[in-house]
Amino acid sequence: MKITDETIKDLEKKANSIRKSIVEEVYSAQSGHPGGALSIADILTTLYFCQMNINPQNPTDENRDRLVLSKGHACAALYATLAERGYFDKSLLKDFRKIDGILQGHPDMKHIPGVDMSTGSLGQGLSAANGMAIASKLDSKGYRVYCILGDGEIEEGQVWEACMTSSKYKLDNLCVIVDNNSLQIDGTIEDVAGLNNIEEKFRSFGFETFNVDGNNIDELITIFEKAKTVKEKPTAIIAKTVKGKGVSFMENQVGWHGKAPNEEEYKTAMADLEA
Repeated sequence: MKITDETIKDLEKKANSIRKSIVEEVYSAQSGHPGGALSIADILTTLYFCQMNINPQNPTDENRDRLVLSKGHACAALYATLAERGYFDKSLLKDFRKIDGILQGHPDMKHIPGVDMSTGSLGQGLSAANGMAIASKLDSKGYRVYCILGDGEIEEGQVWEACMTSSKYKLDNLCVIVDNNSLQIDGTIEDVAGLNNIEEKFRSFGFETFNVDGNNIDELITIFEKAKTVKEKPTAIIAKTVKGKGVSFMENQVGWHGKAPNEEEYKTAMADLEA
């Protein structure tokens, strides 16, 4: 895929459309996690429209690249992206978190086309991604596996146990993306667990590491391409993002980790994204 200025503009428009869908989903359900969903919209747009080897018409293709959204509570972003990419009709988004709909509060691989792993119990996604990456190597398939972790999520010990496995088996077909928006449900990552030097932590576990503006699609494309060239070790991309990105009153506000907008807030949010 040749990357031009027009390509970037098109991807940015898709990311904005995905953000609108996220707000629509959470408002319709009056439930959900908008902050961390909005922060990863550019990452998901770049992966699904520019990087991953996928086919919405054949979502179970054994040779496809895989994505594990370990921070599964941000699933409104994944659903919006899958709908934008053509895995299912956008009309299904209105049933987000409804009891009779398939788009529940955490991703479900058994019922949702395009979801590669059921997630939601924080800290476990990288272990599953490791298994997929190992299977790709054992079966000589060559597909890549992407795993999105939250920066608050990496306080979980299992993440670092999984990192040891990633490094031991030299999973150069595995790419971890940390959504580093610096906020979690209880406050800043620094205040909750004293978390800092994320890049150094992954590097000490044997990862090739990169830093990037996670809300800049042009930069994301460059970093993902660099990650593909790394051999004999897994990669970790520390993506600095803005929680609530694109919605003025949600940006960098921890209170919007898991809260739905009221009617007035919904109208303001949509106006922000229209602008």
